[in-house]
Amino acid sequence: MLSFLLVAAVAALVTAAASYGVLRISRRFRLAPEVRARDVHRTPTPRLGGIAMFAGILAAFAIGSTQERFAPLYDEGSKMWGLLGACAIIAVIGVLDDVLDLDWMIKLAAQLAAAGLLAWNGVQIVSLPLGDTLIVASPIGNFIITVFLVTLVMNAVNFVDGLDGLVAGVAIIANSVFFIYTLLLLARMGQFESVAFAALIAVTIVGVCIGFLPYNWHRARMFMGDTGALLVGLLMATSTISVTGEINPAALDQKLVLAAYIPIILPVAVLALPLADFSLAVFRRLRAGKSPFSADRLHLHHRLLDMGHSPLQAVFIFYLGTAVLSVALLLVFTLQSLMLPVIVLVLGGIACAVVLLFPAGRVRAAFEQRRLLRWGGRGDPADDSRERTRQTAEPADERTPE
Repeated sequence: MLSFLLVAAVAALVTAAASYGVLRISRRFRLAPEVRARDVHRTPTPRLGGIAMFAGILAAFAIGSTQERFAPLYDEGSKMWGLLGACAIIAVIGVLDDVLDLDWMIKLAAQLAAAGLLAWNGVQIVSLPLGDTLIVASPIGNFIITVFLVTLVMNAVNFVDGLDGLVAGVAIIANSVFFIYTLLLLARMGQFESVAFAALIAVTIVGVCIGFLPYNWHRARMFMGDTGALLVGLLMATSTISVTGEINPAALDQKLVLAAYIPIILPVAVLALPLADFSLAVFRRLRAGKSPFSADRLHLHHRLLDMGHSPLQAVFIFYLGTAVLSVALLLVFTLQSLMLPVIVLVLGGIACAVVLLFPAGRVRAAFEQRRLLRWGGRGDPADDSRERTRQTAEPADERTPE
């Protein structure tokens, strides 16, 4: 456990220090793009935070190589080098896009190349369980499925990167739960390299995002840009595949049938909101006869702002939804019972619904209208949300392939 904590601490500290440096350089050389009419933020804000996150990832894997606990992962080497190579490709193309605004086809080609390098080096969906049977595709089929899934997750995470602290916070919550889950798997299965690899990646994501979040919290001094969002998506996809595609649920000997399939369900759950937003966006744009990567202002977080939620409230709703789904499924695995997980899911769902349906701005306005509350201070979050909504009548900027 100390090895994992060391990796997370190094990732957080290096990312925080590198973020400070990147922010200073960005301001010194005026690397922040000008604010456009469709942007949500008000002042030019650097988008190169992904560089600092990449530095944190490299530092985390470097310190991991010195720990005996992770020695088998580095001795075998191909998966680790494949992941580092894929991260490097994403970092380079992400920085170029954040600075030059590349064509979406170039970005997509780079994403496919990174996913292909990862799959070529052994990070693949090897099999999927169906009852007591494992479905094993051909090597080519495994390769194609893996490349597709990695690219899908990268873009799903990138699509929700539209509010301050959204991706970083969701990644911290989701990967913290996933890390706990991998530790439980290691305790039951012994030293299983694929699970240890997933645990190392999960704790690295948590550390990197903790280090970057202070710079990205509302109002953000710096955005992670395509570089950061795609790196988070790449790492989450890799840890997910390492568990989902290489473990036979039947080997876990779970008494509860649902618990046996948590290796498949939990990774999907922690990515549920990004995947849902991505799916809705693609369907919406294709139905309108547009490219699936064309920009619009109909993402879930945009809809929350239009409902009257402040940026902080919208982010909190994503945090709460991610936490409820992840914790409920983790409890199924640990308790071998459905009662408490269902209670958590129901109560969490009610809490999400209350927060969703009653934006603080509207509640405050209702109280003021009835003269039960007087709060006319400047800088009020609800007023800020409404003003931002008016400023974003045109399609908002998306850090996605366009």
